[in-house]
Amino acid sequence: MIDLPRHDRLHGRRRGRRLRLGQATLLAEALPHYRLTVEELRRLGPRGVFETAPRRVWLEIGFGGGEHLAHQAASHADTGIIGCEVFQTGIVSLLHHLDEGGIGNVRIVTDDARLVLDVLPDASLGRVFILFPDPWPKARHHKRRLVSPSTMNALARTMEEGAELRLAT
Repeated sequence: MIDLPRHDRLHGRRRGRRLRLGQATLLAEALPHYRLTVEELRRLGPRGVFETAPRRVWLEIGFGGGEHLAHQAASHADTGIIGCEVFQTGIVSLLHHLDEGGIGNVRIVTDDARLVLDVLPDASLGRVFILFPDPWPKARHHKRRLVSPSTMNALARTMEEGAELRLAT
């Protein structure tokens, strides 16, 4: 994992409470199948990171517990979905949903989404989800806000003509 300097991170902590044995086992056994590094994404491109090249690629930034991402992946089997999340408990939750549903069209980046946006080619995403990002309401936290001009410019570059940005706050 690449860890950005504390002053340059958008996210808070990476870990919550200690994982239970079943969660730790799921993380150790299932994550390697779904995990995607920024370098692999740069090298293979968004369609090349899936076993079967998908018809389109979507991105979810900060998938939380993964319920929405798993539902979208199950409902759109011909779509490859890349999910970015740094919080370990949320990643384990998504792995549980994927394992339970037999869902294989998902790749998980356990790093800052801005690094993903930096390596994605122009016009490569058909849809992007940013659901309930941390608001960072204080003025001193302004630099940590995901919804910012720099992120929106990166999304504009990486999204196809007519692509959807689904943002909920």
